[in-house]
Amino acid sequence: MSRTSRPPARLDAKTVLSTVARSPVPVEKRRIAKLLGLKGPARDTLKALLRDMLRDGQLIAAGEGRVAVARKAPPPGMTMVAIEAIDIEDGTPLVRPTEWTGEAPLVRLTVPVGHTAPAIGAHGLVELGQTDGVWQATLVRLVEPTVERLVGQIAASGSHFRLLPTDRRIRTEFTVDTDALAGAIAGDLVLAEVLPTRRLGLPKAKVIERIGQLGDPRSASLIAIFSQGIPTEFPPETLKLAAAAKPADTAEREDLRALPICTIDGADARDFDDAVLAEPDSDPDNPGGFKLIVAIADVAWYVRPDDALDREAYRRGNSCYFPDRVVPMLPERLSNDLCSLRPDEDRPVLVAHIVIDAAGKKRSHRFSRATIRSAKRFTYEAIQEIADGHTKAPPWIVDKIVAPLYAAYRLLDAAKRERGALDLEVAERKVEIGEDGKIAAIRPRVRLDSHKLIEEFMILANVCAAETLERAGLPCMYRVHEPPAPDRVDGLRDVLDGLGFRLARGAAIKPQDFGKVLAWASDQVARPLVNQMVLRCQSLAVYAPKNQGHFGLALARYAHFTSPIRRYADLLVHRALIAAGNLGEGSLRGNRPPPDFVVAGDHISATERRAVAAERDAMARYVAAYLMERRDAQFTGRVSGVQKFGLFVTLDETGADGLVPVRSLPSDFYNFDERRHTLTGNRNGRVYQLGQAVEVRLREADNLTGSLVFELLEQGAARRPQRPSGGKPKHKRRR
Repeated sequence: MSRTSRPPARLDAKTVLSTVARSPVPVEKRRIAKLLGLKGPARDTLKALLRDMLRDGQLIAAGEGRVAVARKAPPPGMTMVAIEAIDIEDGTPLVRPTEWTGEAPLVRLTVPVGHTAPAIGAHGLVELGQTDGVWQATLVRLVEPTVERLVGQIAASGSHFRLLPTDRRIRTEFTVDTDALAGAIAGDLVLAEVLPTRRLGLPKAKVIERIGQLGDPRSASLIAIFSQGIPTEFPPETLKLAAAAKPADTAEREDLRALPICTIDGADARDFDDAVLAEPDSDPDNPGGFKLIVAIADVAWYVRPDDALDREAYRRGNSCYFPDRVVPMLPERLSNDLCSLRPDEDRPVLVAHIVIDAAGKKRSHRFSRATIRSAKRFTYEAIQEIADGHTKAPPWIVDKIVAPLYAAYRLLDAAKRERGALDLEVAERKVEIGEDGKIAAIRPRVRLDSHKLIEEFMILANVCAAETLERAGLPCMYRVHEPPAPDRVDGLRDVLDGLGFRLARGAAIKPQDFGKVLAWASDQVARPLVNQMVLRCQSLAVYAPKNQGHFGLALARYAHFTSPIRRYADLLVHRALIAAGNLGEGSLRGNRPPPDFVVAGDHISATERRAVAAERDAMARYVAAYLMERRDAQFTGRVSGVQKFGLFVTLDETGADGLVPVRSLPSDFYNFDERRHTLTGNRNGRVYQLGQAVEVRLREADNLTGSLVFELLEQGAARRPQRPSGGKPKHKRRR
């Protein structure tokens, strides 16, 4: 064997980087294997290693299966990062190195005690390193963010004008010259561009676009949309292609129009992308089992790879939902018309045909392209009323649709509980908008069995999609939810120890372990605290082509398949399924190369985080506007976050979030325990902790920034958590 073909003693990232770096042009994966003398199983090892290196940013995808070194990737050590997002579940900043070429990884940032937690848009100097191949960053110091565009309100200041940012994290104002107003007047909300200047005093900005007036009740959504840079206008070529779309031909499709398939959605839903049916299985070998149909709008028929619709859908990544509007991923001609499974209209679908047994376990499945004709459009509330016997319905609806659906759901629900999927109590609120555009009410969103029914049907179809693509060896955009990081679990253990529950150490944590915690807490005063802590302990779910399972659902493989109208990830999965089953046009195969799923996964994960941030921002502004007339009113709530600078409180009535500054707490020096999420007074011994019930008074409500400031009432003071009577952990006694 020649020197160039001898297998390396150790196949690792350093060896691969050295090999790729020697090439003056991007290298094919097969060429790398040849240069390293790899054969058989070693090629599979290389393939997995290359995927990890692409994900971590050590390599960049160069098209047509080629890779190149991210040459500006800094070595472990000091580097600059931009804070791109905040983990929506635990508040951890997510940063991306700014000095890398290609797709730099998104890295979790550790903020040492004594440092201020950075906000989105900030920049920082960090110590960057790797542990077991995973990038980690520790904050050294924050650097003043470079703001290029921002949303703000024009305010008159004598003969001049100022721009007041809507983002509470931007603490400076900007001057705007009269000739830079672009027609805006005092009180207008605008999108502005920061101008370079060397003058002393306030920085300058110019207006790019007028958004509206702050007094307009619908401005809350517009501020969030423009602040996050969410595209709102479709390019002309995209609209032209959508307008020219014709209904799909039914000739080559399975005809399911005679079946009583139905849709179940919210009362205000406009796009119906999934329909379901359940029938008792007549197979004598499957007594008590069911045949299920999950029919999903065939978006891939209309949106072809790399056409104008596809490029815009990829750019947007997903639809964004606000109390007063939707910013769709696809033009309305598709999302609300051709791809919407409206009753009594023929619609093309991709169908998962699934058979389950009497224990709710899947026996078999297949996918087909079909035509359906929805027999009925139900709202969640309406079908639940029928199922509960509170509303009469024609016998065929009860016998052919409702009863089989709920019977199958009960089997799936039992199977979910058996495998130990997480079942957290997450309070949701529904905002009701009046005809004047203002919030008429904010009510708890009731979670009915009809909601759970659809969830379980969709989860099962998603599992089938992932299994099919894995067996076919085709690219799959998995929905990955990794197990929680050990340090988060340790923090949860600390809190549980103080409450009298011992979470075992040593063994890898499983969803069932959290289930035991939640079951123990179900009848405890500390139940809200425990639910909050378990939720914050979880990792952030992302899209990726490498399967790492879904921890929260306790599933080995999982991929989103059921909402291609509003999620680009689902469209990619549809195309791969069409290829796997040779189901016709619109698949991944064709004249064009398939997309790079590593890059696509990072992109659509980022657009999802952007949408979540915008939706939360809009909600905060709506609620702040709603509460402005209730200053000095008293509310009950719970502590939803603890920082050294104060407590975040979520109100029971509206779900509004606000800050209780530490300076407003009873006079004392308070110690912040980051692991236990507590503030403890040195002298008075008061303990304020996550999940604690409190009473507060509303002191400030700012609808420009969406911020609320509360004052903690004395009767809301915390008490130290007490162990169960007897002094021994209750869980340990049960064991």
